[in-house]
Amino acid sequence: MENYRKAGVVEQPCPCPFPDLPADTPEVRVRDGSKIRNLMKFALSRMEGKAAESSGAREEAEPNAVPGQTLCRQIVFTGMGPSVAKAITCVEILKRRIRGLHQFTRLLYRTVQETWEPLEPAAGLDSLTVSRNVPGIWVLLSRELLDCSQPGYQAPGSFDALWAQAAKEEVSAAQRHGQRRKQGGGSGGRSGAARGKGPRKQAGRPREGRKVAGQAASGQQ
Repeated sequence: MENYRKAGVVEQPCPCPFPDLPADTPEVRVRDGSKIRNLMKFALSRMEGKAAESSGAREEAEPNAVPGQTLCRQIVFTGMGPSVAKAITCVEILKRRIRGLHQFTRLLYRTVQETWEPLEPAAGLDSLTVSRNVPGIWVLLSRELLDCSQPGYQAPGSFDALWAQAAKEEVSAAQRHGQRRKQGGGSGGRSGAARGKGPRKQAGRPREGRKVAGQAASGQQ
């Protein structure tokens, strides 16, 4: 593609996978350049009533947000492409700040069409249109109970026991590793001491060599 330049990008609209949401449900659109600090200020202001300290938080999260709105029972986080990991981070932070949130997770793709124009039209090259499917994630957090039978549902605190068990296994593994290191160090010390008790090697010529040299001297006499 060194002979082309990108002329434009058209992103196809992606419908919300949660059709039954109230009209006032805020949507936090996480982008690659968004700051997690500003996104969390906006989310907490809508879920806990904590005012956002800067207008940039509202602009990054939801351009249509109006100051002074009532508290919401639900909130949606979205992320596409490189911002998926950042959206998941925001969700986990909010779940630790606000306990008892039910979660729905949906994975989908958004079609992006890129138009490429040739750098030199006289070269006979045609314009290109490239379509790409960009993966995305939608996460719904709700204070109210959601349908547990739906795929992608996660109950509040469902992973607390899992993380606790994983932490316990890590601690036990570290303890076993430390015990093995202690045992290995002790055996090394004993072997070193045994080697120290052995006879010393004398430096110089071998004993047989010295005998041969002495016999040669007596024969000359």
